[in-house]
Amino acid sequence: MMLRVVLFLWISVAMTASLLFAPLVPVLEETTRVLYFHIPAAWLTVLALGWSMLNSIRYLVKRDLRADDHAAAAAELGLLFCIGATVSGALWAKAMWGAYWNWDPRETSIFFLLLIYTAYLALRGSIEDEEKRARLSAVYSAVAFVAVPFLVFVVPRMYQTLHPDPILNTRGKVDMDPMIRWCFTAMLVGFTGLFVWMQSLRVRVARLERRRDRETIAPALRVSTGGGRA
Repeated sequence: MMLRVVLFLWISVAMTASLLFAPLVPVLEETTRVLYFHIPAAWLTVLALGWSMLNSIRYLVKRDLRADDHAAAAAELGLLFCIGATVSGALWAKAMWGAYWNWDPRETSIFFLLLIYTAYLALRGSIEDEEKRARLSAVYSAVAFVAVPFLVFVVPRMYQTLHPDPILNTRGKVDMDPMIRWCFTAMLVGFTGLFVWMQSLRVRVARLERRRDRETIAPALRVSTGGGRA
């Protein structure tokens, strides 16, 4: 409970400082505010999908359904944050470029990322047997993550783009006003804490759902097949 209160206060303070006290970036002007949500959402997309991949591999090695719970929850949250990054990016694009969607290399990359992980969730939803679902989903997630760094970091740098330079420039340095840097860092830390909390919550829900299914469906099957008779 205390950690959740601290997390709420942290994000509130960081958000207030970002919106009210951080200076505006020349050229970007008021659209600078969007970036305090857009970049953390993009960061969490990569973090969550990476965590999904690691737990998918852990499931394939140990056949532990707890790893499958983590992989599925992280993929769901990764897709959620990916949608957040896409929507906030579209709002920024409308203000700067005059249209919500321009098929810029970064927009195109995130579009394919959305398709890949929507297909992952569709795959999970189409398989009833939990062992088979976990196995096929783990293989898909482990292979799919290969595309993530390629789409996020490589493709946008291969083509000319209207998108502003990333925070970490080509010299490996963060070149920005100290107050903006503090706000970005605070928002990244706060969003990461939010992901950890949401991940643990989703995993607990998945385990409760499995326990419910085993306690309700299994007895029903025994009765229907006559297995429950003395």
